Amino acid sequence: RMEPQNVTNLVTEFVLLGFNYSLKIQQFLFTVFFIVYLMTCLGNITILTTVITDYHLHIPMYFFLANLAFTDITESSVNTPILLSGLLSQHKTVPFKECIFHMFVFHFIGGAHIFLLAVMAADRYVAVHKPLQYLTIMNREVCLGLVTGSWAGGFIHSATQIALLLPLPYCGPNTLDNFHCDVPQVLKVACIDTYQTELLMVSNGGLLLIVIFVLLLISYTVILVKIRRQVTGGTHKALSTCIAQIMAISITFIPGIFIYARPFKTFELDKVASIFFTVLVPVLNPMVYTLRNNEMKKAIRRLVSRVLFSGER
Repeated sequence: RMEPQNVTNLVTEFVLLGFNYSLKIQQFLFTVFFIVYLMTCLGNITILTTVITDYHLHIPMYFFLANLAFTDITESSVNTPILLSGLLSQHKTVPFKECIFHMFVFHFIGGAHIFLLAVMAADRYVAVHKPLQYLTIMNREVCLGLVTGSWAGGFIHSATQIALLLPLPYCGPNTLDNFHCDVPQVLKVACIDTYQTELLMVSNGGLLLIVIFVLLLISYTVILVKIRRQVTGGTHKALSTCIAQIMAISITFIPGIFIYARPFKTFELDKVASIFFTVLVPVLNPMVYTLRNNEMKKAIRRLVSRVLFSGER
């Protein structure tokens, strides 16, 4: 490797290698992921619209769910179009500044998404352990503060990643073995030893994911134990909601931990994990929350009825 003082920033664009499949396979994958993207937008926009328009859902849990749906839409819209265009054209090129901006937005939204999941776990914890004081504790100001804090946390996380990347000299080769710009691949293009930077990146991203994931699992375990001890009419409903959120955090955190919580070496499963983390999770979340939540399903049916029969007057 070259010494940093002797290197100029020669890389002005990156080449995304994407997928090396036959044309027919890539066309098939394009169709599949295009349908997934449409389902993501439809599912999450339905959740957003339902929560906003149905006064029955104007409680903290659904306020957080609406914010989560917003992160799903935006995160998918940041990554899926790049995946789709890469499946139609081999070796897609991305200007250096655009690549950096993409990583900032992606990690900003992704970070906010992770913190929102933690907020939703805290909300369920309060609902189960302090049911009588729930609406007093989780009042409007607290909910707004938690959501604002989630976005602020995502911003700090992303800004830290970019601040570590920008000072590095990049002299090629400028190929990124992925379908979108991301930290592990970009860091490999640097012309200097990046071991310390990788440690900082893993601490900022991977370690954060592991700590939050473990805390969430502990929190939900405590909630499940509490729910099972209760013999009330709402036990089944609370249990269903809790299980749905455990599923949601698992499908979000496990691929993310695989990508960011280890030294940035190339593995064959990296692209699969990236697709799962960036494209499939946003479409799975609305399915998990709507299929396991009777109140949400009833509200969606009310929304559909209003839309279909609003003109029949």
